[in-house]
Parts: sequence; C-alpha cells; structure tokens
Amino acid sequence: MKRKNLLALVLLIGSLILTACGNNAANEKPAEEAKPAETTENTESTELVKVKIGTNPTPHGEVIDGLKDEFLKEGIEVENVEFTDYIQPNLALEDKDLDLNYYQHQPYLEAFNEEHGTHLAPLGPVHVEPLALFSAKYKSIEEIPDGAEIVIPNDTSNGARALILLSKAGLISLKDPSDINATEKDIVDNPKNFKFTAIEAVECAKAYADVDAGIINANYAIEENLNPAKDSILIEDADSPYANLLVSREGDENNEVYQKVLKVLQSEAAKKFIEEKFEGAVVPVK
Repeated sequence: MKRKNLLALVLLIGSLILTACGNNAANEKPAEEAKPAETTENTESTELVKVKIGTNPTPHGEVIDGLKDEFLKEGIEVENVEFTDYIQPNLALEDKDLDLNYYQHQPYLEAFNEEHGTHLAPLGPVHVEPLALFSAKYKSIEEIPDGAEIVIPNDTSNGARALILLSKAGLISLKDPSDINATEKDIVDNPKNFKFTAIEAVECAKAYADVDAGIINANYAIEENLNPAKDSILIEDADSPYANLLVSREGDENNEVYQKVLKVLQSEAAKKFIEEKFEGAVVPVK
C-alpha cells in the first residue's frame, strides 16, 4: 500500500508540473504575432512634389529660378522649362507636357484660347512688364518725324496694347481708346502719318534700331539690355491692366499644389526679388 500511495503521489506532482508549464506557454505570445511598431499618422512626408512650369527666359524664368528655395519650403521642386516664343508654352500646357505656365497677360490668354481652341485658365497675377516705345535715333516722342516707321507686335493683344499706348500719348487717335482688340483699322487720326510695321513680338527688340522706333514687350527688351523704366521714350502707366499670370488648364485652378506655387510667386520674397533684380523694368503686383 505504501508503494502504491508513493507512486500516486509522484504521478500527481508530475501532472501538476506539466499543467503549470502548459499554462505559462499559453500565456506567451508567439513571435510571429508580435504587433509591429505603429507609424505616427501626423508624420509629414519629406518627398517633394515636382511641378513643370513653362516660361520665357526673362524675366519669368529668372523669377522661377530665383525663388527655388521658397518653393522647396512649400514642398515643391520646380522644373523651369524655357521657351523663346509666346505660342509653344500654351500649346505644351494644353497637351499636358507642362503643369503650369507663367509668361502672359489676360488679354493674350483670352485671345489665344479663342484662336487655338485651348482650355487654359488664369490662377492669379504676378507682375507687370510695362510696354514701352524705344528709339535708337530720337530722345523723345516729340522728335519722331512725320512718316516715321514704328515696329509693333503682330499678335492681337500686344498690337492693340501698342496702339493704346500711342493713343494715350496723343500720337494717334483710336475709335475706342480702351479697345483691347484695336487694330490699325481703328486709327481715326494719324497726324504724323506714322507707318506701322507689325512683326513677331520677339523681333521688335532686334528691329527697332533699324527703323525710327519700336514698341517692345519688357521681357524682350530686358534680353537686349534695355530697361523700359530708364531707356524708353514712352512707357505704360503703372496701373497697366496687363499683369503677367500663372496659368493652368481649366479644372486645375483649385489644385492645392498649384495654389502653393501662386502663393510663392505673390509672396513678399518674390516682390523683393523682382524689385531688386529688374530695377523697375518689371513691377510686382500689389
């Protein structure tokens, strides 16, 4: 009996030990079920958003390049794609080869959309490039002789803008001095019998010295080392409505990233850069 009782006791103790071990094992979590470390939801991504902007080299491309650090602060890496004409930047934007462009004013944009069937929309104004009359032969508008030849841009909006500038100075009279689509046919009085030669806007800066005078867009004037504020004999008023715009495709006007681009271009940093870089030849919007 004693031996049987001893054996029963040994078996009971062994059973209790196995049960305890089993319970401990059950309470331990397998390694593969360990919960992974959580990522903080508010952690900001450091990845930059790339934005392709079409520009004319001066001043637009210089402004974009000069503000690259400001764009980076907004999480944007800008690629500046430069064009030397006024047509290709809009066609490239329409074709989605660009995200935005920055080189034109509202009247030109509206005329371009109508003529080419494009679907482009303004995001906001950035600066004004005063249109100006230059002459390599005469130091004032009073010196320009009868029958003088004056080159003007041949696109609808800038051609009208040139005629309006001359009209405000009293050199010609227009049927409607505020008509942004005015052409030579709208001239009702030309007392000095000026001859107007319409050519590509980019060519006016090169051709003006070969004739009596020329009306030149500021960006092309600057490229030829001409400062509209200092070197012209007639310049647009400071309240010119022809502000250069940041432009997107229709439907993208409220794109959050594109609005950040506009924010940078209208910032105090942008205004300071434009004023210091171009010394009055380009005027930031207020």
